Amino acid sequence: MFKAATYTERRDLLRKSVGSGLMIFLANEEAPMNYPANTYHYRQDSSFLYFFGLASPGLAAIVDADGGTDTLYGDDIGIEDIIWEGELPTIKDRAIEVGVRLTKPRAAFAEDVRKALAAGRTVHYLPPYRADKKIVLGELLGLPVGELKAKASPAFIKASVDQRILKSKEEIREIETAVAVSREMYMAAMKLAKPGRYEYQVSGAMEGIALAYGCHLAFPPIVTVNGQIFHMHSHDNVLARGRMLVCDCGAEAPSGYASDITRSVPVGGKFNRRQKSIYEIVLAGQESAIKAMKPGVNFKDIHLQTARVIADGLKDLGLMKGDTGEAVAAGAHALFFPHGLGHNLGLDVHDMEDYGENYVGYGEKVERSRQFGLAYLRMARELKPGHVMTVEPGVYFIPALFAQWRAEKKHADFIVYDAVEKFLGFGGVRIEDDVLVTEKGRKVLGPPIPKAVADVEKACRA
Repeated sequence: MFKAATYTERRDLLRKSVGSGLMIFLANEEAPMNYPANTYHYRQDSSFLYFFGLASPGLAAIVDADGGTDTLYGDDIGIEDIIWEGELPTIKDRAIEVGVRLTKPRAAFAEDVRKALAAGRTVHYLPPYRADKKIVLGELLGLPVGELKAKASPAFIKASVDQRILKSKEEIREIETAVAVSREMYMAAMKLAKPGRYEYQVSGAMEGIALAYGCHLAFPPIVTVNGQIFHMHSHDNVLARGRMLVCDCGAEAPSGYASDITRSVPVGGKFNRRQKSIYEIVLAGQESAIKAMKPGVNFKDIHLQTARVIADGLKDLGLMKGDTGEAVAAGAHALFFPHGLGHNLGLDVHDMEDYGENYVGYGEKVERSRQFGLAYLRMARELKPGHVMTVEPGVYFIPALFAQWRAEKKHADFIVYDAVEKFLGFGGVRIEDDVLVTEKGRKVLGPPIPKAVADVEKACRA
């Protein structure tokens, strides 16, 4: 939690940006795993955290742009809750911690919203992403659940994005705290990436380190020898020499701020010639992308530059051919690199994407491409000081995609299918760091995590 003045300033700016009406906030509630008393780890809604800073269920809040007031709604806990969960400060005391002076019982939230609606006032809300909140909002606003997303307030969304997308110094410190924990997670993972171990042993060690530092995981970890499957959350494969282990994992600091790091490690700690050739293509692409990051440059242009670096490397290996610029313009590189270069990072690992990806990554000046691969780019807009981006290019060999494109003879002028076929079964390589755009350039956040070939091999031997 930051100082009370931080939250007050955020809400004041929100009020000024939206201009009029009420902006309503609902805290996340506990989510049962299999019966009511057995819940998942609690995680507060990020918008609630950003503007009100309190990480517990049972709360709601209103920012009144017309009246200039903030109200926190919640109930003090009773003796039964104290017995099971311990004492908590009163709602009034908790409100003062985040600069709010007006508090009311939780039940008064619905009453106040309905009074505002009856008086013809505008009630702004953000798109709900959890089923329980959709039900509550639908009943409160008198809207079918299916219409809630479409009728969410563009003014509230845009004002929130404009504030949250540029990180303050105190936010950067929190992200760097999370990256520092991630480094410890990866140093352990590299040592464990040995033949005969299971993926879940590596994954479990990484999560244990996050917990040991007072953090949680920012998202379900990807720890797999099947790196060609981007969101592979199964961890039951045995590690075998000759495979690449892709670890995409991040810590979440107690404040809620996330890290998101990927490293690809040769099982057994030594790159063979084929692994090294692919790995160094990806590393060259990533380093080129990071070097290009600075204010005034569109992230989409950096993505395309990275795609050209990767395509050039694949040409040198004999997997692609023809003019590199033409190949990337046509989207031929997407057989190997079919995802975007990166995304915004902050309180969410994919920061603010609950608002709608286009609001965050595109805005009104940049239109999303419909081309396969490029269409998955989550962030395309101009970079400004304070943006924190993941930079995570990759090269993958996806058998189903290869088979489809080859049958269609797609991009046959640029892809050497007979050569690519020999790499099927390789898996994939991805390398990812978290990068801050500064006034004059960029800074890779947190302590360095080994990624050069020699450094990775050394970390595996340690």
